[in-house]
Amino acid sequence: MSIEIRGLCKQFGPKAVLQNFTLTVRGPLVLMGPSGCGKTTLLRILMGLETPDAGSVAGAGRIAAVFQENRLCPQLTAADNITLPGGSRAAAVRELRALGFAEAELALPAARLSGGQMRRAALLRALLCPGAQTLLLDEPFTGMDAGLTAQAAAAIVRLAAGRDTVLVTHDAEAAACLGWPVVRMQPVSSG
Repeated sequence: MSIEIRGLCKQFGPKAVLQNFTLTVRGPLVLMGPSGCGKTTLLRILMGLETPDAGSVAGAGRIAAVFQENRLCPQLTAADNITLPGGSRAAAVRELRALGFAEAELALPAARLSGGQMRRAALLRALLCPGAQTLLLDEPFTGMDAGLTAQAAAAIVRLAAGRDTVLVTHDAEAAACLGWPVVRMQPVSSG
């Protein structure tokens, strides 16, 4: 399976964010580029949350995503948030422990977790989403130190295996940990 992105254009008011952007996604890749070059806009178009002004997208299938915001239910535990779309609670707990959650933290509602813990829960919710054919991960390492980033990158590589995955990051070290191809996006020139 692959995602075919052809000739995408997107403008917000007078500012062009994507101009004739074309990309084929086969397997995993990392999108890097300066702020404002259209990385998040591209993910939002792939998710159907934004409509392109021109161009087409095909082949994404069922999508699981990590947004720039964690979007967790604050009253639920990390494991309960992860299993909202379905899946195994035992697998959720196992993966949370592998990413540094202690027993006491597993019992806390998401509202009482640290920013890094919430980020790991949001990441695992996407990675463990049953039936997801495509993963779209927008800045999944936010709030993680270098050690946790390396652990999270290893979990992403293991759990994303066999799926088309687009991961957006500004963190070159994190991208190197993944070992995936890197696509560099540039801002649309204004003239």
